[in-house]
Amino acid sequence: MVPIIPLVSYQVFARKYRPKTFSDVLGQDHVVRTLRNAIEQKRLAHAYLFVGPRGTGKTSTARILAKALNCTGGPKIDFDPEEDVCREIAEGRSLDVLEIDGASNNGVEQVRDLRESVKYAPARGQFKIYYIDEVHMLSNAAFNALLKTLEEPPDHVKFIFATTEVQKILPTILSRCQRFDLRPIPTQTIADHLLHIASEEKIILEKPAAWAIAKGADGGMRDAQSMLDQLVAFCGEKITEENVLDVFGFTSREKVAELTSKLLSRETPAALRLIQAEAESGRELSQLLGELIGCLRGLLIAKLDPTADGEGIPEVLWENLLSDADEYAPERILSAIDTFAETEGRMKWATNKRLHFELGMIKAIQVLSEIRITDVIKVLTRGADHLSAPQPPAPEPTTKAVVATPAPAEFVEAPPAKPTPAPLPKKAAEVISDFDALIANAPDEEDEPEPIPAQSSAAPAPEPPKEEKIDGDTFYKDPLIQAALEKFEARFLAS
Repeated sequence: MVPIIPLVSYQVFARKYRPKTFSDVLGQDHVVRTLRNAIEQKRLAHAYLFVGPRGTGKTSTARILAKALNCTGGPKIDFDPEEDVCREIAEGRSLDVLEIDGASNNGVEQVRDLRESVKYAPARGQFKIYYIDEVHMLSNAAFNALLKTLEEPPDHVKFIFATTEVQKILPTILSRCQRFDLRPIPTQTIADHLLHIASEEKIILEKPAAWAIAKGADGGMRDAQSMLDQLVAFCGEKITEENVLDVFGFTSREKVAELTSKLLSRETPAALRLIQAEAESGRELSQLLGELIGCLRGLLIAKLDPTADGEGIPEVLWENLLSDADEYAPERILSAIDTFAETEGRMKWATNKRLHFELGMIKAIQVLSEIRITDVIKVLTRGADHLSAPQPPAPEPTTKAVVATPAPAEFVEAPPAKPTPAPLPKKAAEVISDFDALIANAPDEEDEPEPIPAQSSAAPAPEPPKEEKIDGDTFYKDPLIQAALEKFEARFLAS
């Protein structure tokens, strides 16, 4: 006889740990606070619209609001989630709270049936609540049929809508609802909640593994809980970061930091080898590129705001990346991000993602290596600032001048050597300008005297001019030498 195995009902984590009260809703404090204040102040609208990405708590928040409105003694915010009315609403079997799927009930006939049913009073609670999920799937005719009822419903009727694509909803519907935008849940909040679930389920979940799951969930709590469910089935009672990376093809934070370091160091071969290794190991290259862009974004923000965090990268690795990025201006990193953003758009529809990733990496390294006109201007500006900087005081000149006595004949034929000026006490730019002016105003040594007209043809021919000897006094009294001495504040020392 074959033994009969009792059927055990298993609930996935996304259902088992669904929020039951306002205090259980995570990452949506702005929505929870507004709804709590509206209930306490008795300022209840007749239509609410919850907008946000998948898995951020739209349906859960709608059910909690329905519980607060129809609970015993309600509306109130401190209701008991375990009482019969609240349990019926949570399980979707309440006669007063009707959940409608907008994708399968999007015609005019269904809306006409809804308009007929709103006339009837609630069976048990104070309000009859209609919750339409994915309301953007309704046709335009259905929206138009709902307009009048939505604008002036009976006092006992409340509408709650939820959508992920608010741009598809008619403006006439939006204007009749109070809109609440639910944000993607922060990564750290999701990781902490996963650790809480693991402790409740007696599962060993490492913190790096919880962070990897939360990062891969991209702001959706339901996605993260489903991933944790899958990992428990794969790994058992202990889940490591390596398990998460292997199952879902994610890339570790260390690999992302290493790839970013190769990019900033402009090591093209090493970066391409790393991309090749990740592709051959089955990693999702689109996810890796997104992580790389996020890391570069963190570095860009850190340059503008030193108090910014490290995008989940370990502190030691983050400090090294900040050091590597010191040589780049913010606009240079921004150009690399733009290059990878274009690559991401091409990879989305490409069959050979690795090829586009490698091309994007090469282009980004070229962007970081190229010299722009702004860089040249900065270098020239720094050079001008350096020239205009005050110079140290000049030391006492030690150059000895030639004795002011008549020079021997054998040394007169050579042109006199100009004395070496002492170090300039003035600014370099002013000295150069003054020296140029001095040269411009100096007398022209090549000017020849005007020829003397001949007295008569019989006059003897003039003798060739004798070579004039230049003595020391004549040299030092030269106007150019005197002007140079005055301009440079120099003096001659006797030998």
